[in-house]
Amino acid sequence: MPFLPHLGHGVGLRPPHYPHVLDGTARVDWFEIISENFMIRGGRPLAVLEKARRLAPVVLHGVSLSLGGPDPLNERYLEELATLIARVDPPWVSDHLCWGGFGGHYAHDLLPLPFTEEALAHVVGRVRQVQDRLRRRLLIENVSSYVTFRHSTIPEWEFLAAVATQADCGILLDVNNIYVSARNHGFSTRAYLDGVPVDRVGQIHLAGHEDAGTHLVDTHDQPIAAPVWDLYRDAIRRLGPVSTLIERDDRIPPWAELVAEAECARAAEAEVLTHAYARTA
Repeated sequence: MPFLPHLGHGVGLRPPHYPHVLDGTARVDWFEIISENFMIRGGRPLAVLEKARRLAPVVLHGVSLSLGGPDPLNERYLEELATLIARVDPPWVSDHLCWGGFGGHYAHDLLPLPFTEEALAHVVGRVRQVQDRLRRRLLIENVSSYVTFRHSTIPEWEFLAAVATQADCGILLDVNNIYVSARNHGFSTRAYLDGVPVDRVGQIHLAGHEDAGTHLVDTHDQPIAAPVWDLYRDAIRRLGPVSTLIERDDRIPPWAELVAEAECARAAEAEVLTHAYARTA
């Protein structure tokens, strides 16, 4: 997005790599943290966060806003998030296009939405509320899904684009999630990429998944698969350079291996852009 900086190629900061932050060897373009893990008053995570901020920019990525949920927005959560934002001053803040709770009970999962006009109006209103409360634009991430709703009337990519346009927010485009959901539901990854508004994408996620035979599962515990790398190159061809992050949440590899994947993303982006510039020269 025009109002966001291009940070380069970063990694998600997870506890196994805290020692590298504390000793100053965690050299990377930028970090992304899970917001909820740092909504605390003190302790080692905040000490790590302060050191990480001295090493590189830190972006906040939440999992609990439940932007599509039926319950009222959690005011206590928003207050704690606003406090964390004031502490970190991140380049941007993101969360997911999903819902995660009902009746005060949280499912601890990123559940898909029905893609209807009613759901669109609901999500747009809540995104606006959050942005007004935080005084910041959000980036909204597409999630992986394993079921669809028979009442859906809008393709997912059109729904995502409409949320971004009508709420005046950005998009965190998870390329792995596009691939997983496309395989699970039989839609075209090309149609998805073509339907995303270029000027709304401020970040890309890359991650690994598992093949369960009948469907793919977004596990974040594997290296990035070859088809996802190919889709990333397609995304860069359409979008141009976009701040890109490697996500690993389980079976977390050594620091050097994680950074190597970020360097692969940098190389893939450079290759695509070099070819694009050569064609237009």
